Amino acid sequence: MSHDDVLSDSAVRRATIYDVAAAADVSPSTVSRAFSKPGRVSAATADRIRRVAEALGYHHTPHPRLQTSTTTGMLAVVVADLTNPFFLDIIRGARHEASLRRNTVLVIDAQESLDDEREAVQRVAPFVDGIVLATSRMNESAIRSVARQRALVVLNRPMPDVPSVVTDNARGMHLAVEHLARLGHRTLTYLAGPEASWADSMRWRSIAEAAGELGLRVRRLGPFAPTAEGGAAAVGDHLARPSTGVVAYNDLMAMGFIEELAARGIRTPDDVSVIGFDDSSDRRFGDPVLTTVAVPHLVLGRFAVQILLGTRSAPAGRPAMLQAELVVRRSTTTPAERTPQRLAS
Repeated sequence: MSHDDVLSDSAVRRATIYDVAAAADVSPSTVSRAFSKPGRVSAATADRIRRVAEALGYHHTPHPRLQTSTTTGMLAVVVADLTNPFFLDIIRGARHEASLRRNTVLVIDAQESLDDEREAVQRVAPFVDGIVLATSRMNESAIRSVARQRALVVLNRPMPDVPSVVTDNARGMHLAVEHLARLGHRTLTYLAGPEASWADSMRWRSIAEAAGELGLRVRRLGPFAPTAEGGAAAVGDHLARPSTGVVAYNDLMAMGFIEELAARGIRTPDDVSVIGFDDSSDRRFGDPVLTTVAVPHLVLGRFAVQILLGTRSAPAGRPAMLQAELVVRRSTTTPAERTPQRLAS
């Protein structure tokens, strides 16, 4: 869509901050800062935003709770589960970047609860300069409502009109399936994570596509809780119709799955090869050490804070995407001579 198209389309309705962001090729949070905190946006960018806003007929109306000339120097990072090492690394990255700008990070643990997440965000919004939602369970309209009040970045979930950062789930899962196929596996199982999770649906879709391209049989089990207990709970269903290769939604599920297999006398990788996702577990622990899709957790946290503080621009209208890589360790090998059916006996 051209700049002129944006201007003509907006003439038939009241322009919003998202229209200005799209036309100026910046994020909505940058538009908000250009009006409410102009000192945190470059002069050239602020001037472009003001000119676009004027052409669109957009008038900035500050949120009544935000009419203040001061900042708190505090940012909030909302995570789904503080016991998950994946989120701990995101927090470390966010804290490091925030400290460079003399900001403090407030961490909120939603404990995998949508209600807890929503309530916590509502309570903290008036007292922080920006919020990072890591793997949010809130719907898009609720997230947009938060973005109208505070600078906001969403991690692990794409939003077309709110700054977001995702990992290349498709590439990561294709690498995992290709690795198992090269080892000689022909049957795969995906252990699904939280229901209605964007990351889970993307990972399953990518696994199914890669398996189809390579002529492998694949099925989905779950959803299960994204925890070690969730992985252990998947073992019974898997053994009812076993496969030689398993890919889990995350590392915690993979490790719980492996531990429960061992308790039943089934060895990894001799009997079943298992791959996790996130590279969040300490590689010094676990038996065997887990093959996993590695994502840049520290970079995710740093990237989000850079966007919040205006030191990095978010792509307009699409998420920023970070690379995923497969890290091969000792939980995968060539399939054993015995058939999957014998695993269940």
